Amino acid sequence: MSGFERLATQVKAAALAGTLGALLNAVPAVAQTEYHHHHDHTKAKIVGGSAVGGAVVGGVLGGPKGAVIGAGVGAGGGLVANHVRTHRHHHHANRPR
Repeated sequence: MSGFERLATQVKAAALAGTLGALLNAVPAVAQTEYHHHHDHTKAKIVGGSAVGGAVVGGVLGGPKGAVIGAGVGAGGGLVANHVRTHRHHHHANRPR
């Protein structure tokens, strides 16, 4: 397999992973009517989903070792994203120094 063919395969795999992630994140009609169920374990969903996404991308690009590294990086990114999401309305401009 030439370098170009390998790159094309990796791009296709990444596109498939992105499409799959978008389909899995679609909110069903039941979740729209039952608000409280949608927010249960939100942090775990964000961190877990990010870890899976990182593992998929890392596995495609770097094999098994890349999958482990990608999962760690994805989980870390998910933690940061969740922190930003939960603290987005907290302004600390007037706090004492």
